[in-house]
Amino acid sequence: MSIHPTAVVDSRAELHSSVYVGPYAVIEAGVRIGADSRIEAHAVVSGPTTIGERNLIGSFAIVGGAPQDLSYKGEPTELIIGSDNQIREFASIHRGTPGGHMKTIIGNNNLLMAYTHVAHDCVIGNHVIMANVATLAGHVEVGDRASIGGLVAIHQFCRIGTFSYIGGVSGISLDVPPYVIIAGTRNRTRISGVNKVGLKRNGFSRETIKMLDTAYRIIFRTPTLLMKDAIEVARNEFPDCAEVQTLVRFFEDSKRGVVKQTVED
Repeated sequence: MSIHPTAVVDSRAELHSSVYVGPYAVIEAGVRIGADSRIEAHAVVSGPTTIGERNLIGSFAIVGGAPQDLSYKGEPTELIIGSDNQIREFASIHRGTPGGHMKTIIGNNNLLMAYTHVAHDCVIGNHVIMANVATLAGHVEVGDRASIGGLVAIHQFCRIGTFSYIGGVSGISLDVPPYVIIAGTRNRTRISGVNKVGLKRNGFSRETIKMLDTAYRIIFRTPTLLMKDAIEVARNEFPDCAEVQTLVRFFEDSKRGVVKQTVED
């Protein structure tokens, strides 16, 4: 274990022998950090927090801080972080609340760039990218391989679908469907189409991308159909396409409502 002499590590924290802790970093009680993780200079990790293996916590990051929720009264809620994540400088990630999951959860292989914020009770999947100053309010759920642009603000309780791409400086107040590209300020958010480039880069076949694109056009660009009818048409059109069925279920499971406005060709 390599701990800089100016770092402050509580004796009740549990660090693997291969963990690096940089100058002036603070590791508080209730923190567990897995093998080959790095805590850079001036970072603060509070507990109860569990951090997996090979994670990077950047300088001045605040990880596992108390939730910014007026109902929180010091309960022992948690932050759980998986492995192979990069949490860059000045990022802030807060623990859960009794009114939520009691925990904030971050999966594996995620990149949270500088000044990103993950509020209480959020659940982030795997291979997610949050660009600089992207902000998640409380209880937000982010699906695997979603990309969130810089300065994006996402309202509490929203869901961000898998493989979606949110353009920078967007304001999101409704659920974002999987597999789409979306951008715009709050109340003027627009979906521009299926995230074809992202899907191709991640190994989706041309056939699957074509089926998703057709389903997208049925749901979003068929003015003669009500939304519920369009969803049913898409479901029946591609019963054997798992991705189309995922898109359909996303609409059916939404509690906040799904962004529906689109940019015309």
